[in-house]
Amino acid sequence: MIGSYFKTSGRSLMRNKLFSAINIVGLAISMSVGLLLIAFVLDLRSYDRFHKNGEQIYRITSVASFQGEQGGKFSSTSLKTGKLIREKVTGVEEVATLRNDFSADAKVGDHILPIKGLWAEPSLFGIFTFPMLEGNPETALRDPYSVVLTETAAKKLFGNQSAVGKAVKFDTLDYQVTGVMKDVPFFSHISFEALVSLSTAGQLNKQDKNFENWTNMFSNSVYLLLPEKADLSFIRSQLDAIAKQENLADEKTKIQLELLPLNDIVVGESLRSGSMSGSSGPHIPTAVLWILGGLAFIVILSACFNYTNLSIARAMRRFKEIGLRKAIGAQKGQVRQQFFAEAIMISLAALFLSYFIFLVLRPQLISMAPEMQRTVKLDLTPAMVAAFVFFSVTVGVIAGLMPAIFFSKVSAIHALGNVSSVKVFKHLTLRRALVVVQYTVTLIFITTTAVGYAQYKNILAFDLGFNTENILNINMQGNKPDALLKELSEMPEVSAVSRSLIVTSVGNAWGGHMKYKDSRDSALVLTNHVDEKYLPLHGYKLLAGSNFIARPTTAAAAREVIVNEQVLKRFNLGSPEQAIGKEVIFNSFRITDRKMTIVGVMKDFHYGKVDNLIEPAAFMFWTPEDGAIVNAKIQSADMLATMAKIESTWKKIDRVHPFKANFYDQEIEEAYSEFSTMIKIIGFLSVLAISIASMGLFGMVVFTTETRLKEIGIRKVMGASSSSLIFLLSRGFLILLSISALIALPVTYLFFEKFVLTNFPYHTPVQIAELFAGLLLVLVIAFLMIGSQTLKAARSNPVDVLRSE
Repeated sequence: MIGSYFKTSGRSLMRNKLFSAINIVGLAISMSVGLLLIAFVLDLRSYDRFHKNGEQIYRITSVASFQGEQGGKFSSTSLKTGKLIREKVTGVEEVATLRNDFSADAKVGDHILPIKGLWAEPSLFGIFTFPMLEGNPETALRDPYSVVLTETAAKKLFGNQSAVGKAVKFDTLDYQVTGVMKDVPFFSHISFEALVSLSTAGQLNKQDKNFENWTNMFSNSVYLLLPEKADLSFIRSQLDAIAKQENLADEKTKIQLELLPLNDIVVGESLRSGSMSGSSGPHIPTAVLWILGGLAFIVILSACFNYTNLSIARAMRRFKEIGLRKAIGAQKGQVRQQFFAEAIMISLAALFLSYFIFLVLRPQLISMAPEMQRTVKLDLTPAMVAAFVFFSVTVGVIAGLMPAIFFSKVSAIHALGNVSSVKVFKHLTLRRALVVVQYTVTLIFITTTAVGYAQYKNILAFDLGFNTENILNINMQGNKPDALLKELSEMPEVSAVSRSLIVTSVGNAWGGHMKYKDSRDSALVLTNHVDEKYLPLHGYKLLAGSNFIARPTTAAAAREVIVNEQVLKRFNLGSPEQAIGKEVIFNSFRITDRKMTIVGVMKDFHYGKVDNLIEPAAFMFWTPEDGAIVNAKIQSADMLATMAKIESTWKKIDRVHPFKANFYDQEIEEAYSEFSTMIKIIGFLSVLAISIASMGLFGMVVFTTETRLKEIGIRKVMGASSSSLIFLLSRGFLILLSISALIALPVTYLFFEKFVLTNFPYHTPVQIAELFAGLLLVLVIAFLMIGSQTLKAARSNPVDVLRSE
């Protein structure tokens, strides 16, 4: 029985080659998107699955609130949290604390290797499945100045010799290699080349009173291993008790502790992070996956509409077949099975083609953004193959659902009835309704891409309040900047140089709390440490006062501060001229109650990204104790040659670290890479959607002109012109496109104005031209599809059509 279904379906497909090709190609194009999404989701769901006890591992999340300031959920917590959980919480098998601010070069003899490392406790190996090749996992990280290397790092430093027991120098200190472990798998949210005993960090920071403070919740992550049937509510109650007790010591900061399952770290709720946050590894919000899934489903649904449209359009040619089947005893279920079999055959054929499209698109998707390359591989696995086949059958069932239901309801008596009697609305047939929906979705995709791209370009060109053109930011990677500054100053292509701690306006943040007269009134102020050449190089506008006067060489000696207008408003300091000379008190994790004098007031600028409001910000003087970014103003007719020259200079200064430098405008583009990536994805889906819709429209036009050839012949005999026939045949489709436009354009406008652009306080309004650009493109393509066939029909010889009459 099933064999006969597929045999009959095969014959039907071969008899209608054009419509079969349209369906197969349309489904293949749309299914390739589904295959990419399946591979993407399966890769994300592969993270941390190699841990033996993965279902029992949890990470502590800190829910913090700061008096008068923005709080939120943080992926990090304090070192004290780990200690208190180990001491006070029952029902926990193991506790491990990681700290992510270890960054140094490993030196063995004359060989130097940059190492990405983490501070870690010995219990780490009791929680996570990181197999040790040499050394004892229980004691390897017990003693201070102990280090465990990954297999690759050990080979780079020691070659084929055993590394255990040998010394490695980090900065000026010697560390002993106590273990060698297997390399960290790609699909691990924790990534490192070395683990250094956390007790070492404790010794190095024993003079820092805040190091183990309850509120010092940055840079640390605490993981718990719970029993198989742990009472989570009981553990949460103990965490609440710890938080309640510790929060009594600080009225301004309140921190609550929550449990986050290991498998919800990569795909799950977005947590706050920053340059001082303990967040590590890739992360995709669940909402993003749902959005991408919804977009892919819409594209696939569009191809399914093609199948439904063309199947019902060809109904008159198949009514006799269905009537005969029912006349000899076929039941409704058997007719449905026949059409499901046909749809599944087309879907499986489309799967074969879509796999090759998938192979072409896969590297394009991975290279779309740097984060993508570090997050997924999209390699084919047995689970992925099974998911692809299941997906293909599911698409076949969805595509064949409406034709199967439609044809199964046809009675043998009415087998020659007209399909156009099937109504969805009063004046729209089913096929017309599907065309309207299909083109509405296509128009929404295209106009969204046009509006999104225009907004993205506006963001990149937005006036940040300072100059970024041709400014090269060079990361010194721990080197002192003096030698490079001297070399750059002697280059004719470099017109100015300066030093800074961080690059602002791209999402980086540094800061602390500032007070004025009221010791109980503090505000978060974002800061950057810069030298006296930084402001003129970037074109910051001073409203009052002057640039830095003193030239301190230590952080403790830096007592001058230049503030923006928001600081004046926050503390009611009066006009810019009145604020000059006033003293404020500044606190951060490195500074305690330091009195600073306002020497300058600058015009407001965007310290953060443009999706944030302008906040209080200040510049302090850069000292050799700070990390360094060298800012170079380039004036050159040959940028590539100049960059090569600067890189050559870098290699003279540092032969170990690769040259890391980006123009400011490039860094701004990278800061909005998530936005640009989403636009690229929607744009790509727009191309697919319009391709599928155009193929469907082409098939419908071909069918319509074929069924009206005799009518056209008679009209031509009666004197109708080619232009009037083209209008006659095109009118119905143009009306449907107009209805789609009337729905799609307002929906897109409202979507951006009410939902998307509300997150960008400095956005530009949606322009009419941006909306109609997409509509114009769709209309041009639709005219080509409709015109090519209607013109052919209008120019046909009536004698050839009517000779049999």
